[in-house]
Amino acid sequence: MPPVFDRLVGQHAVIDELVDAATSARSVDGDRSSMTHAWLFTGPPGSGRSVAAACFAAALQCADDDVIGCGRCHSCTTVMAGTHADVRRIVPEGLSIGVKTIRDTVQIASRRPSVGRWQIVLIEDADRLTEQAANALLKVVEEPPAQTVILLCAPSIDPEDISVTLKSRCRHIPLVMPSVDAIAGVLRDSGVAADTATWAASVCGGHVGRARRLATDPSARDQRAQALGLARAATRDATAYASAEDLVKTAEAVAKAMSAELDAAETETLRTALGAGGTGKGSAGALRGSAGVLKDLERQQKSRFTRMQRDVLDRALVDLAALFRDALVAAYGAPVVAMHPDMTDQTVRMAQFARPDQLLRCTEAVLACRQVLDFNVKPRFALDAMVAEIATALRPPSR
Repeated sequence: MPPVFDRLVGQHAVIDELVDAATSARSVDGDRSSMTHAWLFTGPPGSGRSVAAACFAAALQCADDDVIGCGRCHSCTTVMAGTHADVRRIVPEGLSIGVKTIRDTVQIASRRPSVGRWQIVLIEDADRLTEQAANALLKVVEEPPAQTVILLCAPSIDPEDISVTLKSRCRHIPLVMPSVDAIAGVLRDSGVAADTATWAASVCGGHVGRARRLATDPSARDQRAQALGLARAATRDATAYASAEDLVKTAEAVAKAMSAELDAAETETLRTALGAGGTGKGSAGALRGSAGVLKDLERQQKSRFTRMQRDVLDRALVDLAALFRDALVAAYGAPVVAMHPDMTDQTVRMAQFARPDQLLRCTEAVLACRQVLDFNVKPRFALDAMVAEIATALRPPSR
């Protein structure tokens, strides 16, 4: 396995395909028209779709003549660090990726490579492309410049995630959920104790990054416990809405902590670029007329904060839905691996307390909450409606 692909966990078939493609691209270096110019990486959250795309970009740009994707040359290291001059990586910080971002990036990427073999555009979370942005990207995908490669990452090929037309123009690379053993192995290699590594790998839902946080960050474990505790709290009028409110507040606090440092650094960088802090002639009025620029940055930061808060809530809701799913599995005695194997006693009690149809209604209530959050409903209202539905679903039938 080429060293650059070492960080891609449990995806051996994908690695083989990408290495073969990078090797073929190197062999047709003089005739780039035969290269596939648009790629779509799909897989569940945490499967490593964006890592796979970045590793592939590094392999395409690799300067080593013997090992494609050596992981040591300047091209490989700068691609993986996000500083390569010919690799544009679009990571949506707000709720969506707008058409201006796509047009500006594609315009630059349509030029000849300056230092590498290819101009590469890597778009994470391509499911967040607006309709106009997707149409702007489609024009380039349909008639790509000879030296440009487009790499898209999305959860699935469902039309809700990626347009049918855009998907049809791409070579599809599906990633699978890494196994518990593979994830645990990665954690052990990084110094995590064996027991902790196995536990984190078994409850992370196949998400390598989350497994690492659960294994090393007590606050991540507390957030998971809080989300799972909502199932029991929802059955009591005295605790249901208070628990939902606490979950929203926790998500808000986590998002604030994540964005505060980024916001401060961005604001200071922009103010410096506009002339703040200068001592020369005219420095006193350096920021005059720049209020609109600063306002735009504030809007972007607010959008990023909203997205972070929703992402934290979504992770909690996925955990909660998986708990009801485990209870449903226990109710039927199905030979299916539990998503929360450390909560077996609770899921068995839930299966004894509620009928399968009630547990199914609870699962649907959680999934519906995830959907309405995507429609810009305030988190507090969305979670209140969810716990109300769960409480109704679990209420004993009237006699």
